[in-house]
Amino acid sequence: MQSLIARRPAARVRRDPAPSKWAYRVQRWMLTPYVRGFVWKGLPTLVLLGAGAMWFSHEPNRQAVIGQLTHLRQEFEARPEFRVSLARIEGASPDLAEAVRAKLALPLPMSSFDIDLDAARARVEALDAVLRADLRVRSGGVLQVTITERVPVAVWRTEEGLTLVDETGHRVAGLLARADRADLPLIAGEGADVATPEALELIAAAGPLTPRIRGLVRMGERRWDIVLDRDQRILLPEANPVQALERLLALDHAQDLMNRDILTVDLRSDRRPTLRLTPNALAEVRRAQGLETVENEL
Repeated sequence: MQSLIARRPAARVRRDPAPSKWAYRVQRWMLTPYVRGFVWKGLPTLVLLGAGAMWFSHEPNRQAVIGQLTHLRQEFEARPEFRVSLARIEGASPDLAEAVRAKLALPLPMSSFDIDLDAARARVEALDAVLRADLRVRSGGVLQVTITERVPVAVWRTEEGLTLVDETGHRVAGLLARADRADLPLIAGEGADVATPEALELIAAAGPLTPRIRGLVRMGERRWDIVLDRDQRILLPEANPVQALERLLALDHAQDLMNRDILTVDLRSDRRPTLRLTPNALAEVRRAQGLETVENEL
């Protein structure tokens, strides 16, 4: 009996199918979309980035990659379709076109990637005669430069000589002789170029006096004098000179004032104009008033 009991095999311990506490927590974490995504995507990405960072941390590896990329870029930029061989200038006179070519200072042919359009535009617009420049690289390897020239509207006389200015008073070009641009009005005096818009308004408002105008002189950088033929001069006020000139024109229309023996018409006073007569006219007025005039060498 005892031998039978001794030979009976021991009962096997049954395994509990329930997961352990930590296994349960891991399974719950893996059911979370963010954790599962990090394990399957984020973790491999970090491993690859870390390996790449370690590889790039070595100077020879970095230099090899940079050299290869630089070589590929140079080969790409040197392709024939990106090569600019010709500069075409439009909207400029022949002399200005040559000056624009010199200002571009581009050793053509060259790659379009090597052309700094903003810097080239700034160099061209630095020319006095250029109001605006537009630079574009066209197909066929052509750099198109479209120029908008400044239009001279007056001749400015200074101690240094004659200068053409546009409607804003900006310098356009130098002038050798007044006769070269006799079609443009003449302005003179310090600061006359800055006040060019006002001078043009006065010329436009001069009406019947326009053919007689020889020039406008800026006085003290504050106001204008209009110089006419027969050595006549109109002194305009600092404020509202156009309105003062219009009042003089109305007076001239009524009394034919400017055809008389008058040297200057002073309009600087708002109340009434002051006239300065020629010596002959002044002598005639005095004789008409019964005043004796004595001529002497003084």
